Amino acid sequence: MSLVRIWKVLRKDLALGPRSPFFLYAVILPFAFTLIFQVAFGSLFEPAPRLGIVDDGSSEITAAIKDMEGIELTLLDDADELRDQVEANDLDAGLVLPTGIDEAIRNGDQPPLQFFIGGESYASNRIILSVTAIDVVREVQGDVAPVNVDIVNFGEAGLPISVRLVPLIMFYALVMAGVFTPGSSIVEEKENGTLMAMLVSPVKSSEVLVAKWMLGMILATIMSIVTLLLNSAMGSRPFEVLVVVIMAAALTSVIGLLVGVVSKDSTMLFGLIKGTGILLFAPVVFYIFPEWPQWIAKIFPLYWIIEPIWQVSVMGESITTVWFEMGIALAITVALLPIVIMLAKRMQSQMAAG
Repeated sequence: MSLVRIWKVLRKDLALGPRSPFFLYAVILPFAFTLIFQVAFGSLFEPAPRLGIVDDGSSEITAAIKDMEGIELTLLDDADELRDQVEANDLDAGLVLPTGIDEAIRNGDQPPLQFFIGGESYASNRIILSVTAIDVVREVQGDVAPVNVDIVNFGEAGLPISVRLVPLIMFYALVMAGVFTPGSSIVEEKENGTLMAMLVSPVKSSEVLVAKWMLGMILATIMSIVTLLLNSAMGSRPFEVLVVVIMAAALTSVIGLLVGVVSKDSTMLFGLIKGTGILLFAPVVFYIFPEWPQWIAKIFPLYWIIEPIWQVSVMGESITTVWFEMGIALAITVALLPIVIMLAKRMQSQMAAG
């Protein structure tokens, strides 16, 4: 096996890659899905309560709300502007705090408190902001709450939908770049006759496969990292994230080789991808719906690469905690190699006979 010949084939694929629609899809889709899922769906399902405050006297109420998580606070200078923004649904609610309101509350004067509520705001956000305003006023007054609520959480805290969608976007980055790109490249070479031309030259079929595998690995690794960066999911261990991403790219690229050598033409390529799509896609659904039995996801091969990426990048775990999953992914990759080699030899024989 010649590294020079492998590099020449790889260089040719990298140079001609942008002409392939699959190559372009692999580059564009992570950006498109990030925009669709994170911006549209993320903001749709989890709108944070938006509160505007006009504070004329640096009230303790404003300071207390600033320290709260989960509320988008906007400070304004004019009550009329606040009212306009609430009416325009730019804010869910608005609070006007006149000068000296803290002292008036402590003295029991019951000062009037202007609190605007947007008619188009979510009912949940209205409740959150109303209760928050009442609680903060009570704290300033110094009253003791009539009851003491002890909150007990069972299980892990739920993750926002925008975070749980990261495996779905990662799936498309890995599959489009790792599976589609090398697979479609092999099929295009068959249909154009360039694969047969290479095989009758000094280039060996194993060298072509290695070059296609490296093409998928490089593109899948780059687009996976880009996807994680776009979704702010690189975590605190970027080097470890890179390691698990490379492992994932290696497995998906081997699957791409398998699809490429089996497919006789583009029609068969699309048929195989459609037929096996559920096997590839299935484990991602369990991250979107964590209440489902998680053991089912382990049946599917891509679980063993999605899970390490999820744990190390999103959950911030060390790579040592996913060594078992990475070992399974490596075992699947190694197990597929002899199958790819055997099918590649059969493909070469069929092309020679044809």
